Amino acid sequence: MDPTILARIQFAANISFHILFPTITIAMGWALVFFKLRYRATGDLKWMDVYHFWVKVFALSFALGVVSGITMSFQFGTNWPGFMEKVGNVAGPLLAYEVMTAFFLEAVFLGIMLFGFRKVPGWAHTTATVLVAGGTTLSAFWIIVLNSWMHTPVGFEIRNGVVHATDWFAIIFNPSMPYRLAHMLLASGLTAAFLIAGLSAYRWLRNDRSPAVLSALRFGVGLAAILIPIQIFAGDMHGLNTLKHQPQKVAAMEGNWETGPAKPLLLFAWPDEKARENRFEIGVPYGASLILKHDPQGVIPGLNDYEGKHPPVAPVFFAFRIMVGVGMLMLLVSWGGAFWLWRRGEPHPWLARGLVAMTFSGWVATLAGWYVTEIGRQPWLVSGVLRTADAVSAVPASMVATTLVGYLLVYAALLAAYIATLFLLARKGAAGKPVETGPTPHPNAFVAAE
Repeated sequence: MDPTILARIQFAANISFHILFPTITIAMGWALVFFKLRYRATGDLKWMDVYHFWVKVFALSFALGVVSGITMSFQFGTNWPGFMEKVGNVAGPLLAYEVMTAFFLEAVFLGIMLFGFRKVPGWAHTTATVLVAGGTTLSAFWIIVLNSWMHTPVGFEIRNGVVHATDWFAIIFNPSMPYRLAHMLLASGLTAAFLIAGLSAYRWLRNDRSPAVLSALRFGVGLAAILIPIQIFAGDMHGLNTLKHQPQKVAAMEGNWETGPAKPLLLFAWPDEKARENRFEIGVPYGASLILKHDPQGVIPGLNDYEGKHPPVAPVFFAFRIMVGVGMLMLLVSWGGAFWLWRRGEPHPWLARGLVAMTFSGWVATLAGWYVTEIGRQPWLVSGVLRTADAVSAVPASMVATTLVGYLLVYAALLAAYIATLFLLARKGAAGKPVETGPTPHPNAFVAAE
């Protein structure tokens, strides 16, 4: 097989595994802040019970995110040396900013957050939780800055074939960064919300009817119900920004071959890139024009205008529909669940089972959206500046294939162990004695420190 394809698959496998865990921890850190502040405000011990359970999930997710991020960074030297040779003057400082600000902030205060609750005053522990949460968000900011710049590069000049920064403000606040950052932070919020709701529903189904479990379940469902309509709006704005700067990606997302007005929204089709047409189309008349141009007669770009310069159509087309489909399911489940909990107070068994089934739905939507974004940038590694084929190393295909198999085996084992551990924690929590609620002192409640 082509070593470039193998190197791309290997990097995709690395980043697909890595992104699962920051997608949880970015929002989970702020959820922990909320739990801690609710305890300080009410004195109700159920919130400390919630905090104690979910801080374990945060710690496990954070550890796997750090480890997988380190191995992913090796790829720049082993498989993609041309990337740093060409754009290292921009990429290097941005990655360094992430380490010097976000990672150091997390590293310094994570220990206090995880192990200092009996050793420091309550306000200090709360502050450490806030700073760790802020560090995870700051880390996401710098990574999204670099990724967005790769899609919409500005603020640079090329001297002797090498990119040099000329305007760091323009580089950081490049045209797609605000939309991409908002979309990613909301995706993290939804991922954490459904994880919290799903594992809490699992505990509920195992007869853990403690107030802490019910409060966590309500929190997860409520957070998802609030965030999903905001995400739909943010996604629409991000799509309009992509249409402006990367029209060939939008054409692939829509499966649209010919530029023209009044284009349908394809619910399903089978893109045939060789024939340059779709088979088995099922669409909503005028839908794509209405969504992308807010005009049923709006003109939508076609792939034939970018022949040889557009991404592979089928992966982008199907990944986009998976992302949107999961998002619609999130809307249905979260709003239906919020309504039921508002009216009845407790989850129906069918609602609880549905939430368990949706536990990792945020992962599915995030990965699908990430594939739309990254495959949709092809054939460019940095749009208009560096082609993917020009950045790959000369490592033999056999060597890349061998390491790829190794990565896939390790990641599959780690992912299975991670998911099994989460449900083991949930079962152990359900088997334990429910914590009494109220302001009465409790050994795990930080009362002495508060």
